[in-house]
Amino acid sequence: MADEIKSSSGAQAEHEGKPGAQVEEHYPVVVEGAGVTAKIEGAHAKTVHNAELFAATQETKIKKWSKESRQLYFAIFIAFCCACANGYDGSLMTSVLAMSHFQNTFHSGTTGPKVSVIFSLYTVGSMCAAPFAAILSDRFGRRKAMFAGAWVIVIGVIIISTSSHIAQFVVGRFVLGVGIAVMTVAAPAYAVEISPPHWRGRCTGFYNCGWFGGSIPAAAVTYGTNFIDSDYSWRVPLILQAFACVIVIAAVFTLPESPRFLMANGHEEEAVDFLVRYHGNGDPNSRLVLLEVEEMKEHIRRDGIDKRDFDYRPLIFSHAGRWRMAQVLMISIFGQFSGNGLGYFNTVIFANIGVNTVSQQLGYNLLTSVVSAIGAGIAVTLTDKMLRRPVLVFGTLACAATLAVNSGLSAALDKQQREDGEIQTSYAKGALAAYFLFNVVFSFTYTPLQAAVPTEALETTMRAKGLAASAFIVNAMNFINQFAGPIALQNIGYKYIYIFVGWDIIEALMWYIFGVESQGRTLEQLEWVYDQPNPVKASLKVDKVIVQADGKVTEKVVTTDLRTNTRPGDELAA
Repeated sequence: MADEIKSSSGAQAEHEGKPGAQVEEHYPVVVEGAGVTAKIEGAHAKTVHNAELFAATQETKIKKWSKESRQLYFAIFIAFCCACANGYDGSLMTSVLAMSHFQNTFHSGTTGPKVSVIFSLYTVGSMCAAPFAAILSDRFGRRKAMFAGAWVIVIGVIIISTSSHIAQFVVGRFVLGVGIAVMTVAAPAYAVEISPPHWRGRCTGFYNCGWFGGSIPAAAVTYGTNFIDSDYSWRVPLILQAFACVIVIAAVFTLPESPRFLMANGHEEEAVDFLVRYHGNGDPNSRLVLLEVEEMKEHIRRDGIDKRDFDYRPLIFSHAGRWRMAQVLMISIFGQFSGNGLGYFNTVIFANIGVNTVSQQLGYNLLTSVVSAIGAGIAVTLTDKMLRRPVLVFGTLACAATLAVNSGLSAALDKQQREDGEIQTSYAKGALAAYFLFNVVFSFTYTPLQAAVPTEALETTMRAKGLAASAFIVNAMNFINQFAGPIALQNIGYKYIYIFVGWDIIEALMWYIFGVESQGRTLEQLEWVYDQPNPVKASLKVDKVIVQADGKVTEKVVTTDLRTNTRPGDELAA
């Protein structure tokens, strides 16, 4: 193409007035006062986060239903299955604890310290395994790590499904946590690294929707097996936790390895072959392929921290590393501690608002998973179109609002119960509706971005280690949820929700101040953003491109006044 669009970093340098910035103008420019007006026949301007990426994706139209694209979808589905194994556990234990045969065997109760231990050993296992999961993923590849994690989960399933004592059960929970850590470090890295840049949000969002791919079947299975009048009512759901892992074990080595992992480990030819086949419609001269190859060669180091076990210093002692870790910390903490941790105790929450029979509680638990999945599914379809930062700011505020309604109605319900000994049906229905709405809002806001934000924030050679740190933080928050939750619900009941109302407001403010926008850029182009003194401000910079009548992108609209070399407001008239 004759008119070449400058790279993101070059465009941003021009915006900042840095040395070496050049102004290109191929069409007549009429200077009028403080503005620049360019008149181009049959063309229109479009604002994008990165001009070169936009041009490359416009030129390289990946065939959505080609054989290669279907293979890519299958690869994302296998990563999705890794998240299913984690999501299955989220609905499993709250339902199993409510079953009479489980209680007859373990006598754990549904709240209190025993329940805390049963839930939290899962997260302890994940926290212990996370650093080793990063080493496994960096040394042997994303596929082998997913394979190993799946086998560890199968072993954990065997231990818990054959147990008759709490000691054996909690050991099995610990082993399950180890396996989940290995899978959930490797799988999101794999999903983001194989995705075309303009599909990245949907691919990683779909991966994280695997939580519902596990939680909905778990809720449905436990609802059904609750009618079995034997220990199989709880053993069968535990056995089925291995189902997604069996799929991963059977299929993972039929998939291609991540091109970024290959590039980082000296297999450049294989990495390029992957990009040509899956991102370039088989054309080695595809503009998108050439852009990705050039950026990978420039930014992926073969002596990066992925070659140094337990070396996390670049994430702490560099300016860019600290900003990257800020994104990881926020999404890891906020994504687990915005009130969604209450979902581990859905049956208890439903009992508190007047849903008293086990079958009704399990039915509502299933319904909660379904409506949450709908919210997440809608968000996934929009992830590559919506900016990340505004969704997180306003979505988190909406989480606070829905929880405030739920807790307020729960307070009124509790007061009426104590005074009259009866439950006001309208209060109970309102509290239930607010809780359901919270789950929809949370799923829309956080589910797709829990995978997208940390994987986009971390560059290739520190991605596995950063995701391991994220897994550790996520499980630390889950430990608090799962250990403190049963005790808090036992001691203060619905008042526990007040904590999350206030905390969600703080989270929204943190996203506004520190949230870096990553939508619309390649993973390598984000390196320029994080190298800037203020990455938040840098991430909001945009380019304007000229799109011709035939849809071709020919050049970037100049935003510099040629007389003064300043940045006037500019317009484009078609």
